[in-house]
Amino acid sequence: MKFSPPLQHATLVQRYKRFLADVITPEGEQLTLHCPNTGAMTGCATPGDRVWYSTSENTKRKYAHTWEMTEIQNGAFICVNTLRANQLVKEALTHGVIPELVGYGTHKSEVKYGDEGSRIDFMLQAEDRPECYIEVKSVTLAEQENGYFPDAVTLRGQKHLRELMSVAAAGKRAVLLFAVLHSAIERFSPARHIDPKYAQLLNEAQKQGVEVFAYKAELSADNMTLRSSLPIVL
Repeated sequence: MKFSPPLQHATLVQRYKRFLADVITPEGEQLTLHCPNTGAMTGCATPGDRVWYSTSENTKRKYAHTWEMTEIQNGAFICVNTLRANQLVKEALTHGVIPELVGYGTHKSEVKYGDEGSRIDFMLQAEDRPECYIEVKSVTLAEQENGYFPDAVTLRGQKHLRELMSVAAAGKRAVLLFAVLHSAIERFSPARHIDPKYAQLLNEAQKQGVEVFAYKAELSADNMTLRSSLPIVL
């Protein structure tokens, strides 16, 4: 995924009201960015970090600039725009980058499913195999080289795990795909220290047939690509 036009950078002053962030450009101009991330953004929003942002050509938008990535002070890149995870996965599915998920001729997005009123991120179909339901989660929380999800207690995430277990029980393929959007992360685990219920449900889901994968994105200020599988420690 190429950024066109290229991203611009600024220095983070503060994130506030969850969806807004103030930054200062290299020329000294103060801007307010839209922040498309509802999570805690732990370690991704330290004042003084370098922020990379995109600019929309839509003149009707209240905030023309969108916070895309943080370049933290140790040099790591983190994609904080959670909408990018699904875009990266869609691109990877289209180009056959994820070997475990190739061979499906039809790809659908945002399909209603389950008993709790959910929408699955992707549903893959082929004539010779069961339907494949894929839930995507964005991973940005890092402690050294360890990546964790979630970064805050997630009732929604717990619901998705229950829905995926029902899919697997019905004889269909259920997949939980963690898109790792932090360049320093080398392995993935559920954040048992933050949401023990989620970690417990993830373990249970895997035992009941839900497939769990973690794929890391290659990140830079002009390009993002889902690239490599990471080990998972449950």
